Amino acid sequence: MDGTDLGRLTYLILLGSVIVFWFFVQNRQSLGKTLQQVLIWGLLFLGVIAAFGLWSDIRQTVRPTQSVISADGRIELPRAPDGHYYLTAEVNGAPIRFLVDTGATDIFLSREDAMAAGLDPANLPFIGTAMTANGEVRTAPVRLDSIRLGSHEDRGLRAFVNEGEMRESLLGMTYLQRFSSVEIRQGALILTR
Repeated sequence: MDGTDLGRLTYLILLGSVIVFWFFVQNRQSLGKTLQQVLIWGLLFLGVIAAFGLWSDIRQTVRPTQSVISADGRIELPRAPDGHYYLTAEVNGAPIRFLVDTGATDIFLSREDAMAAGLDPANLPFIGTAMTANGEVRTAPVRLDSIRLGSHEDRGLRAFVNEGEMRESLLGMTYLQRFSSVEIRQGALILTR
């Protein structure tokens, strides 16, 4: 907590104390009713604070994270609160969440996602390297049986398993180039086949 936050907190505590004091002075004749009103207002205040603190989680639950519109071959991905685009595709039948990364050349799977897709990282030859934001990491080339995204399925795609730490698997340009159009419109990434 920095000085600005501490100052705001102090201000809010003083303001709240003054309001509570005024409330008690004005209603000293009916103190039981006053305490009931204070309790109601306090609970409302706590409810608003809780809703504000959980708003990003609530918004993520209410707002769809991925729309597949297969009639015209479009896949629409809304921008996540962190500014990135994510999609969930089935890799070898397992649902894998990808960060759509136009700066990545290839498809990179985290070790955990590779295991979910039926690949055993312990038996893979980590003979390649890749440059990441965290520096150079070793990679193992693999061939994916299938990637399914809505009604679109691609077979035999080359990918790499990252030996280092990855929060999210990456879906790079080798996959995105399979679409005839990749565009950003009104905060959504739209992929069209």
